[in-house]
Amino acid sequence: MMEIAKARSLSEQELSDELVSARRHLYDLRFQLATRQLTDYNQISQTRRNIARLLTVQTERQLVAGSAGGGPRRLPEEKR
Repeated sequence: MMEIAKARSLSEQELSDELVSARRHLYDLRFQLATRQLTDYNQISQTRRNIARLLTVQTERQLVAGSAGGGPRRLPEEKR
């Protein structure tokens, strides 16, 4: 299980690689669940949380990078 501090210390490439790896691991766990080979069911929820942590760090970085470019974005107003 990856802690949020460790996820924040990863580079962009490492973060993407870790996310791909975690998603693949979740796929494998679901396959094991379907074939009744999975013995530790907690691994599924731990892996989902790990993916959520990685996505959170990725979103934080995108927001920081986006805020450096200017003010908040406004959605186009609907024509009446």
